[in-house]
Amino acid sequence: MTFFAPKLLSDLPSSLPIFPLSSALLMPKGQLPLNIFEPRYLAMVDHAMAQDRLIGMMQPRNPNEPMGQAQVFSVGCAGRISAYSETDDGRYHITLTGVCRFAYIDDVTTSEGFRLANVDFRAFANDLSEATADSEAHDASRKRLMDSLTSYFDLKGYSADWQKLRQTPTETLVNSLAMILPFDVLEKQALLEAKPLSERATMLTSLMDMANQSGDDTQDSDPLPPRSVQ
Repeated sequence: MTFFAPKLLSDLPSSLPIFPLSSALLMPKGQLPLNIFEPRYLAMVDHAMAQDRLIGMMQPRNPNEPMGQAQVFSVGCAGRISAYSETDDGRYHITLTGVCRFAYIDDVTTSEGFRLANVDFRAFANDLSEATADSEAHDASRKRLMDSLTSYFDLKGYSADWQKLRQTPTETLVNSLAMILPFDVLEKQALLEAKPLSERATMLTSLMDMANQSGDDTQDSDPLPPRSVQ
């Protein structure tokens, strides 16, 4: 399998298949495992594998609408198929690694039933660059984030390898938490659309603080639910 890792805007296509899936957020450099078994999405994976292995993850505005017809938000994230396997019963197990966010323009439904969208990556070109070293201000923001995260995990009853989390780069930590924590669709979309990392970290801290202050522990106690495609 050819290893394709886009580094420049010119490496990215102007169109790609999109996968509308409620609350399944993909962030740059994040990893999202998916279990694919619906025929149109099997065809979508086949299409991506034959092209540049990119799929655009998007959240539907109305999670109750059929995924193939749902209106989507204006921003999604392209992921590269970085792991792929087939099962004996015809399903695909794939992992998408987030590459770059994009602005959604429009889409058409292909003959196989999946949606092919016109997209524009230019507003999110910084997603392709390496994370920069933390400044002192960033360090202070990181401390507030970790304090809020500790309280939030206590509230939800989550366990964590805190030593590993403290060693995780801020960009990886913030994007991973945005993906896995059980925020609602609008909150997850707001995190996705926050352009600079500092804004996303502040928003993430605020969302956890609001939950901590309200004592809201009604969400599922598992922060890493399996991703299964209906």
